Amino acid sequence: MLAHRFAAAVTAAGTLGLAGCGAAPALDRLGVAASGPDGAQAAVVHGWGPVVAGDEFNYSGPPDPAKWKVYDGRGHAGKGIRSPKALAVGGGAVTISGDSAGTTGGMSSRFARQRYGRWEARMKTSARDSQYHPVLLLWPNNNVSPTCAEIDYAEGTADITQIKFNLHHACHGPNFQTRDARRVDTTQWHNYAVEWTPGGITGYLDGSVWFADTNPAHQPTVGMHQTVQLDWFPAGTSTRPARFQVAWIRVYK
Repeated sequence: MLAHRFAAAVTAAGTLGLAGCGAAPALDRLGVAASGPDGAQAAVVHGWGPVVAGDEFNYSGPPDPAKWKVYDGRGHAGKGIRSPKALAVGGGAVTISGDSAGTTGGMSSRFARQRYGRWEARMKTSARDSQYHPVLLLWPNNNVSPTCAEIDYAEGTADITQIKFNLHHACHGPNFQTRDARRVDTTQWHNYAVEWTPGGITGYLDGSVWFADTNPAHQPTVGMHQTVQLDWFPAGTSTRPARFQVAWIRVYK
């Protein structure tokens, strides 16, 4: 997947098996201490302090060009198209739309292009087609990483009942990533976060830890930045249009 995303990003600009699906606590009990209008947030539960960068999407029109570089080119793995017309900000969120022909979109942040930090985003999807995969991820600055680093901290795949965390830490081999998954209704708003420190990488869902990797060999060796993508994985059947919305993205030290 990393090689495919790298090719698409260049064109545009821009081990553990699956676990925890049955043993996880009920999602409606997660992070209750931080519940509020924006739901339970890792930043509140864990005291991350003030926001240092991000986008509240409290405007209308295209994504703010000072903050985002919007993809314009071939789609994921060279299939379909990533079009700037697929993104629009309004109603307190950015919406990425995917049509029946695989025209979709994505964008890459110009802010917080750094090594280490904390990122959190609030997102939901439509009742999506399994061929459309929404993903919040950290991508290497300048599209270059000797270890093919990629932190997918909220990724929907063909199983539309799950959200996944995929930490890519090698370019090939049988154990090139650490993974976890949870069952979640992505058509409802949820908060997804990643904390990257010298001690490791931690993922949060609605304020509670659901992923952790403390292996020093799995650390990215380059700075990373936020991207938001609705990727098309055509499977030879008709595709239903899909939508992917993000209400805000906040970065903390």
